[in-house]
Amino acid sequence: MLREVQIKNGVVRGLPAADPRITSFKGIPFAAPPIGENRWRAPQPAPDWSGVLEAFQYGPIAMQVTPGINQDNIYDFEWHVDPKIPMAEDCLYLNVWTPATSADQKLPVFVWYFGGGLQVGYPSEMEFDGERIARRGIVVVTINYRLNVFGFLSHPEITREAPQAPGNFGHLDQQFATRWVQQNIAAFGGDPDQVTIGGQSAGGGSVLAQLTSPQNQGLCQRAIIQSGMFAPVYPDHQRPFRPLSLDDAEQAGVEFFQWLGVSSLSKARQLDAEFIRLKALEYGRFWGAVFDQQFCVGDPLELFLANRRLQVPVMLGHTSHEFFSEPQVTTAEEFKELAEAVFGSDAPTFLGLVGFDDSCLDQAIARAAVSSIEYAIRLAGQAHTDSGANTPLYYYNFDAEIPGNDDPGPFHSVDLWFFFETLAKCWRPFVGKHYDLARQMCNYWANFIASGDPNGPDASGELMPKWRAYTAQEPWGVVFRDQVECGIQEPSKLMDFLVQQYFK
Repeated sequence: MLREVQIKNGVVRGLPAADPRITSFKGIPFAAPPIGENRWRAPQPAPDWSGVLEAFQYGPIAMQVTPGINQDNIYDFEWHVDPKIPMAEDCLYLNVWTPATSADQKLPVFVWYFGGGLQVGYPSEMEFDGERIARRGIVVVTINYRLNVFGFLSHPEITREAPQAPGNFGHLDQQFATRWVQQNIAAFGGDPDQVTIGGQSAGGGSVLAQLTSPQNQGLCQRAIIQSGMFAPVYPDHQRPFRPLSLDDAEQAGVEFFQWLGVSSLSKARQLDAEFIRLKALEYGRFWGAVFDQQFCVGDPLELFLANRRLQVPVMLGHTSHEFFSEPQVTTAEEFKELAEAVFGSDAPTFLGLVGFDDSCLDQAIARAAVSSIEYAIRLAGQAHTDSGANTPLYYYNFDAEIPGNDDPGPFHSVDLWFFFETLAKCWRPFVGKHYDLARQMCNYWANFIASGDPNGPDASGELMPKWRAYTAQEPWGVVFRDQVECGIQEPSKLMDFLVQQYFK
């Protein structure tokens, strides 16, 4: 087993995982600490070390709201459970699980970007244990990156100082960590030419951003976007993670510096990180990506739909209970006016599809609600087919029954327990059918990571249900319920109408 490896910066020692055939390396620095002059700067190379680095513990989580203090929040209740977890601005560390017994095995590699709206989250969340995927012959890497105001602030002084990297520092951390993997993963038995990047929610949106950045040629060979592609249908719905213009982001940075009581970048870099964290939480602003025309040259979804992306196989999907877009109206007249404004001469068709009637506005609004993630994926499938791109898309819908006294349904992020196959870490009373489903989902993911095709045998040796690629003509996909259901996943008539409207 590879318990000790030589990488570019020095020697790293890991520990046996619960399965001693797997070695885990936790808390490896992949970049210099983003503190002092490195605050609000693109990631810089990590310094070398002498001796052996004992990679036995996760690095600190990025600066963010303290986890585990809001028990009304399902995520604090589900996995952000430890308010004492170490947190620091010095947070650019990654973790590796490897099943390799030698450095020349060239195993496929999975690089994971966690979610949390670009504001919270960390790779040491209990559901992100990479051991079960690693048991399937995959080298798993989970990376940390800067969040909120620490990862996504822009300012005119930053732009003047570094016009080649004026913002998007959290995304640049992800990019830098993935390049680190390409340079170092062979020492862990991984193949630097067989890298899959994956993420969920904001992590999935980050995968989309990486796929559509012109800086990233050759960054990966496959990609997984879980609940991370959004396209709201109706006005007044903002798409999560849509970048700001650099001018607007810079102005927001100027205003935040005023809130901090400083007037220059140098003074802001001298402030204590905890002071900035608390002031940012009090300020209450969402900090996200910007159109910097360097890393981010356009809206990632629009670039993907235009096929301006890395030409690699992509797996993408959603859970069945997340992010529905519906008309924001209060009267029947407003509903009709909205339909006419959005759909023009096709408004009567839309009103007929949702069964609009002046006397049942609430029911019509409910029938008009559609998943903004499914809508984005259906758009991507249509655009991908129209472009003639020769790389497959694989679509899934997670619709499993989720136990618990909160009766949550298949909520946003719950699928993380399943494809990482970490159900045993969860408080929920999962039973055999859930473990069977998790095993098969983990198999599909591992197969896709290994080859770009999710199909293969289950642990019994029998082939799992066939998961075919999605096309607009044959919208094949998988629904994960109590069992795996593969087949044509036709859009609803309303969804089909909405997709056709988009491309008119």
